[in-house]
Amino acid sequence: MLWEWLVMPQGLSNAPATFNRCVTNLLRSESDFVPSYFDDVFVHSRAVDGKTDVEAYRIYVRKVLNLMRERKLFANLKKCIFAANEIPLLGCIVDKNGVRPDPVKIKAISDWPVPVDVKGLRKFLGLSAYLHKHSRIYAKTTVHLSRLLKKNERWSWSAEFQHSFEGMKKILIQMPVLAIADQD
Repeated sequence: MLWEWLVMPQGLSNAPATFNRCVTNLLRSESDFVPSYFDDVFVHSRAVDGKTDVEAYRIYVRKVLNLMRERKLFANLKKCIFAANEIPLLGCIVDKNGVRPDPVKIKAISDWPVPVDVKGLRKFLGLSAYLHKHSRIYAKTTVHLSRLLKKNERWSWSAEFQHSFEGMKKILIQMPVLAIADQD
């Protein structure tokens, strides 16, 4: 008897890469309006060829769903977001104006307590590093705090570390919206 997977088995070491390749190959012909990230597919549109952006969007969604049906790939409707003005993506919000940090992440940064040990500082720097692309001076602001992470460095949270920590939080909270490149 021969067995065949009907879904992508999670837990196999190469499952994410294999499925990503599958989705990328499936959508390659439609890549102008359907970028993907692993199993997330994003259909976007603008007014073209005398059609409104909504009309173009409907055509694009229909194309994508038909491609998926032909290849026996199915979307989970509970996880789908259709015709939205903005979407959450990798800890950010994407809309027609660009990419901005998710307000939940900003709140987490603003409420972050003063680190009391290396582990706490690593967690804070990990969260802030995720949003580093929104700050021109991220590297300069983390240099001072990163010194405390060195292997033989003794933990000593001084006023200058506190000043760097508060300054970094302030910079991260006031991050700009990153514009999306115009493909035309």
